[in-house]
Amino acid sequence: MPVIEKGAVRISYEERGTGFPLLILPGGGLNATLAGFAASAPFDALAAFSGEYRCIAPDLRNAEGGGSSGPIEPERPWDSYADDQLALMDHLGIERFLVIGFCIGGPFIWNLLRRAPQRVVAGVLAQPSGSRPEKRDMFYENNMKGWGAKLLARRPDVTPAQVDAFLTRMYRTDPDFVFTVTRDFVAACPTPVLILPDDVPAHPYAVAMESARLAPNAQVSLYPWKDPPELVPLALRHIRMFLRANTPA
Repeated sequence: MPVIEKGAVRISYEERGTGFPLLILPGGGLNATLAGFAASAPFDALAAFSGEYRCIAPDLRNAEGGGSSGPIEPERPWDSYADDQLALMDHLGIERFLVIGFCIGGPFIWNLLRRAPQRVVAGVLAQPSGSRPEKRDMFYENNMKGWGAKLLARRPDVTPAQVDAFLTRMYRTDPDFVFTVTRDFVAACPTPVLILPDDVPAHPYAVAMESARLAPNAQVSLYPWKDPPELVPLALRHIRMFLRANTPA
């Protein structure tokens, strides 16, 4: 996978296909990598869309087993990831793009729409992460064990206090809804979005549907769409129709 460097940040990514740019954000929480997601993804997004789009899929900064790395920024965790995503598109000479994100990619997309609304043409949020009122600390606790501990083991320059501050700011300071934006933002966001709900602890159905009801140009896929697997082609058909309808001429 090629790598770009911006200061102390290294971003590893894969690029495949030609056409209008499509940024693909793999799922897997803070350990999201393209290789890791391939084993658990409901479908192979690169294979599905690279025949029609210029697909770009990066590893997440500091994900276990990935090729991307950089500083821990406790004061701006979500924005540090948005910096990487936008820096990659800048490096590739891409101004406007479509985006599809899985899991943590849902909050990432909302943050990109906040940071660079003029650049994101449309977004697909598949099995998006969100906050359950009865499980406000779930993401903090899971990431302290599954991401933070592994990061500390391989990065002597990172301290437990930094990891705690990073995850606290990320998941405890604004623990409601989709983490990165408010309900008012979603209700005022004109960008077309397609939401494919899930309903597991990290991907609450209620939050996905609330986002769909609030966003003025939102569509929702059938649900369930992953199980049984025979439903996945229907969801892919909907995604393709949505992307084609929103791809600039």
